[in-house]
Amino acid sequence: MIKGDIFFNLAVRSVRLNFLRSMLAAIGIVIGVVAISSMGMLGTNMQLEVKEQLSATANTIVISSDTVRMGPPGFTPSSSSSSGITKTELTKITSVVGSNGTVIPIYSTSGEFTINSVAGRGSIYGIDPGDIGKFLSINQSYGNGTTEIGTGEVLVGSELAEEFNLKVGTRIRIGSFSSSSRPELRIAGVLQPRGTVADGVSTDNAVVVNSNWYTNQYGGKNEWTQVNVIVKDVDNISDIESAIDDKVNTNAKSPSVRITDASSQLATETSTLSTVTTFIMAIGGISLLVAAVSIFNVMMMSVSERIQEIGILLSIGTEKGEVRRMFMYESFILGLLGAGIGGASSLIIGYSVVDAMIGTTAYFFQPASILYVPAAMLIGVVVCVISGVYPAWMASNMDPIDALRSE
Repeated sequence: MIKGDIFFNLAVRSVRLNFLRSMLAAIGIVIGVVAISSMGMLGTNMQLEVKEQLSATANTIVISSDTVRMGPPGFTPSSSSSSGITKTELTKITSVVGSNGTVIPIYSTSGEFTINSVAGRGSIYGIDPGDIGKFLSINQSYGNGTTEIGTGEVLVGSELAEEFNLKVGTRIRIGSFSSSSRPELRIAGVLQPRGTVADGVSTDNAVVVNSNWYTNQYGGKNEWTQVNVIVKDVDNISDIESAIDDKVNTNAKSPSVRITDASSQLATETSTLSTVTTFIMAIGGISLLVAAVSIFNVMMMSVSERIQEIGILLSIGTEKGEVRRMFMYESFILGLLGAGIGGASSLIIGYSVVDAMIGTTAYFFQPASILYVPAAMLIGVVVCVISGVYPAWMASNMDPIDALRSE
């Protein structure tokens, strides 16, 4: 066993005699392990959180026009410059979907609003009141709200409600702060937070108005920014997408609409987060390179201080491989100390980082997340062992006579 190996005991003795120097060298390993595992866990938790949020709209197909209508309040496009999804295209989409899902046409733009003389900006969605309750829900903690809004009522997102301390009955003016004609509307409800969603309707920092009020204010009647299709059976989503594509995009060279769903957005989000996580982990890995240099320096010092001891071992018949093993044990012990402390610290620091950055630790102890701790520890140990290879080789190849003569 390794514990009963005399050369292992000699390595332990060397670390113990130079404990302060050894621990200072191991600090680099601690920092590297913490950096890699914490950033890895943060990235994984972000991916799991996004995946969970997008899964809530996994049964939704988003159909958007290649020409998105955006304009200031009061802007009305000319009849010759039609943009957005037309009524004809909506009819085709509805006929394809049939009883297999629910079709929800949506207007949207970016606009300004004023609450209690404080200006703000966010997305403004125009949706038929009968469709709102099919995919949005009310947060009753802000007062008894309803999705059945009239032309003089609006719904606001959870972030807006928190930022402006809103509740049901509060008044909001939509339009530029400098404009003299800003219609005032009553808040009929505060929406439940949605987070990152794949259906293109991010309501947390937005205002939802009656579709009739929207077209009266912004124009563009029957020219929807997007159309959402909530499919009853998610297994049929690909077939419905293909059918809509065949029906609406009759010109293959110049499709009039883009068709996406949660799976495509999830792939994009995951790829982006994975790239960012890898980049951050690579930066954290630089500390391991610094630690490798520090461990190498400590091991070279250990060899220099023990030249006579090495000479005695070699002169009494100790094999070169056993001398090498003694120094490899020492570098392994340093790596184990640094990785052990770094792993324990990673759980504490990583938990705090995830909680602060994401706001939830629901996925922290998931295998995909916690796996970064042992992986980072293993990398730390391997870096230490590699750093000790050359000093161990140099020690084992010393001439015993020259080593014994050394002062």
